[in-house]
Amino acid sequence: MPKRGVVWTWKRHYFRSRPRICNEISLPRDREFWTSFYRLAPPQKESCRKAWQIFKENPFDLRLRAHKIHRLSARYGRTIYAVTIEDNLRLLFCLDGETIMSLIVGTHEIYKG
Repeated sequence: MPKRGVVWTWKRHYFRSRPRICNEISLPRDREFWTSFYRLAPPQKESCRKAWQIFKENPFDLRLRAHKIHRLSARYGRTIYAVTIEDNLRLLFCLDGETIMSLIVGTHEIYKG
């Protein structure tokens, strides 16, 4: 994933072995994210909004089924994660310390990079 501007920062605090967000997360400012979001069908947009509320609290919440994408991580030299929104709808992001960068939403086609 190309390097983009910082989307937001977050801090982990381990409480019952789950990371929690300390500061407020705002909507991403990345044009690529909004372009991919507006291409979705209306029901998918609604599912994305619901998942966003969970993601703002904890990107690694078990309901989102966050997982690493090994092929993209190897290609870009950093760990890239995917969050499952629906059966064939994913949100990709990467971490740079405590900063979440480069969000993109779409089907499995986004794995092809």
